[in-house]
Amino acid sequence: MNYTDKIGNKLNELLEKNYDAEAGYKLAKEKVDNIALKSFFDRQQQERYNFGHELKTEMKTFGQEPDKGTSVKGDMHRTWMNIKSTFSSDNEESILEEAIRGEKAAIEEYNEIINETTLPPSTKNILTKHRDSIQQSLNKVNEMEAIA
Repeated sequence: MNYTDKIGNKLNELLEKNYDAEAGYKLAKEKVDNIALKSFFDRQQQERYNFGHELKTEMKTFGQEPDKGTSVKGDMHRTWMNIKSTFSSDNEESILEEAIRGEKAAIEEYNEIINETTLPPSTKNILTKHRDSIQQSLNKVNEMEAIA
């Protein structure tokens, strides 16, 4: 089974979002002082890097050319996160709020593609694994925000 252009485009959008999340977590890691948060953001950055590589490999298997680079929307989100953290009196809480917002959006995007009936089983398995991992991260971020 090959990807349709529609599925290929959606997977490229998802790949771009993973690049954005990776860059966002890198920025978040640089903006916090708390060692536990730095470590968490570092793990999330690495996980999104790994997700990107898994998606690229899967796409190439089905004859798609993966896009490279972050999106303009993602760049704007990181700029907002940077500005917000600079002027916020509670820097870490603001960054956690942005992480929650980003993870919720990612889960929605993954669910949208997972629900496509034309996905090859290998792609659906990869996307489901990514989505479930993002959900676990969202749960962790929610816990950290409640403590902060």
